[in-house]
Amino acid sequence: MTLRETAYAKINLALHVRRRREDGYHELETLFAFVDAGDRLVAETCDADRVTVTGEFAGALTDPFDNIVARALSALQHPDGLCVTLEKNLPVAAGLGGGSADAGAVFRMMREAYGLPDNWRERSAKLGADVPACVDSTMHIGRGVGEERVEVENDMAGMAVLLVNPRVPLATGPVFKAWDGKDRGALPEGSARQIAREGRNDLRLPAISLCPIIADVLDALDQTDPWMSEMSGSGATCFALYEDIGQRDRAAETIARLEPEWWQMVGQLR
Repeated sequence: MTLRETAYAKINLALHVRRRREDGYHELETLFAFVDAGDRLVAETCDADRVTVTGEFAGALTDPFDNIVARALSALQHPDGLCVTLEKNLPVAAGLGGGSADAGAVFRMMREAYGLPDNWRERSAKLGADVPACVDSTMHIGRGVGEERVEVENDMAGMAVLLVNPRVPLATGPVFKAWDGKDRGALPEGSARQIAREGRNDLRLPAISLCPIIADVLDALDQTDPWMSEMSGSGATCFALYEDIGQRDRAAETIARLEPEWWQMVGQLR
């Protein structure tokens, strides 16, 4: 048996931080969206669970036996051993939910092969707050620490996406710590387009204070006349959305010419 899945890159079209909680986490309101590109996973039955990591960013995962893919396999009972090859195409500590997306892809592969237990959401949440969202990988509003799911009208499916990262890792914890603690208001109401247009990312300025090159990435994206551009999650990856794939591809070519060292990926919103 061979199973194949894409770990879809997660982006936050809006991210409102409402308050710090006593447990150290933060109350959030966010519009999750997913790109039809990301890491790739291939699983084959074998004598015992094993994880092999390949790809451009494999070196960032220093212990493949204790990464989130291995923990996702352990979280679900299955009758066969699975040898999983993870092609790590997404940068690590980049605001794209890469590890959570990898775990979500494991859950989808297990669902296809064996089905999932009724409490799969609870099991996935123990791996990370974003993991339940990444199992379905469909656009929705997340609340709480991101685990509470609210449906939203997805009038953005198919929009062209350009992801750009300056190849600077940025850990989530310090960015949240640098947030000034001010509640700037709730997520707007309406369709996804309305929320994305009227929303904001409250972590953008804290992230730029720690990683100033993010401002350069956003400026470069803004020069390509996108429908919108923003930093994703806690950074340092930024994204631009376009109504036209050709415009996106021209933007990608321009940025690659001006900043050849920056990482980028193209896709469309799911």
